Amino acid sequence: MKIKPAKHIARILQTSDSTVQRIILENSEITVELTTIGASLVAIHTPDKDGTKKNIVAGFKELSQYSINKDYLGCIVGRYANRIANGRFTLDDKKYQLTLNDGVNHLHGGVFGFHLKHWLMDAYTENEDDCSVTFSCNSMDGEEGYPGTVNTTVSYTLTDKNELIVDYRATTDKATPFNLSQHSYFNLTGASRDVLDHEVTIFADRYTPTDTTLIPTGELASVGGTPFDFRKPTNIGARINDNNPQLRQASGYDHNYVINRQGAGLVPAARVVDPMTGRTLEVSTTEPGMQFYTANTLNAAGKAGRTYQKYFAFCLETEHYPDSPNKPQFPSSIIRPGTEFSSRSVYMFGVVK
Repeated sequence: MKIKPAKHIARILQTSDSTVQRIILENSEITVELTTIGASLVAIHTPDKDGTKKNIVAGFKELSQYSINKDYLGCIVGRYANRIANGRFTLDDKKYQLTLNDGVNHLHGGVFGFHLKHWLMDAYTENEDDCSVTFSCNSMDGEEGYPGTVNTTVSYTLTDKNELIVDYRATTDKATPFNLSQHSYFNLTGASRDVLDHEVTIFADRYTPTDTTLIPTGELASVGGTPFDFRKPTNIGARINDNNPQLRQASGYDHNYVINRQGAGLVPAARVVDPMTGRTLEVSTTEPGMQFYTANTLNAAGKAGRTYQKYFAFCLETEHYPDSPNKPQFPSSIIRPGTEFSSRSVYMFGVVK
């Protein structure tokens, strides 16, 4: 009997560094490239309305550059994604001081966060419906100032619906803040121009305004009547230069949105369309928030001799709200022994003609 070939392919490519692996997930339309450094997305090749495939995420020419990834291109950020004010928090009546790597604040897990770790590739699978790869890493007690040893896995699954599913799981031996996110910079044009013409919809009625160091004030403010209202499709550049103090202090969008939901489970977070190529990106998540970032300070040497600069791309970082360990009114980001942290975000790629 003839064996029917798998529709989805998962394979490992050899690299010049035996400690670093490059993994390909592929179906008939989408090709996803990953590396074990930071469990990072290196490239996502998707077709436009004419069927031409191009890479739609910012990445480095050489895998070794992911080991000095100061702009967090494509990587998993943690142990705590986003900012913690002054790098301080109190948990179970004990005070903790984290490393400071963003002025007076702690950002994306610190100096040596999850984005710079060499993750282990635990498994990869392929079949007719999907293909996947699972990475794991350990974060030791006291690392970057955090309590507890945390064991983490991240799985990427490419489905026959052109979804890239990202599943996060973790356990700990001590109570600790924990908040992972995927930090890819998207440009649906395939890097031919900036993203200011991209049409964005964000399914959120509220957002978390910040102080001058980009720490949330604690308010859950309405987006109505502000440049932060993306409840209807709006070009990124339509209001990015408005005389708004929140936009001025961040030099663009770098704000957390409170995703609309009526219970647990996956809910839509955002939809993005590039009018020129027709490429679309839809994001759904089990997380309570999403950071919308327009690469306001990006300055990185990327692929094909290109320098990625301001507004070249955008990030949709599904996560808990920034500084939630210091904001009891925010959803808790604390994980404890005896329970498993579990979170899922889905990125669906498509085309409109």
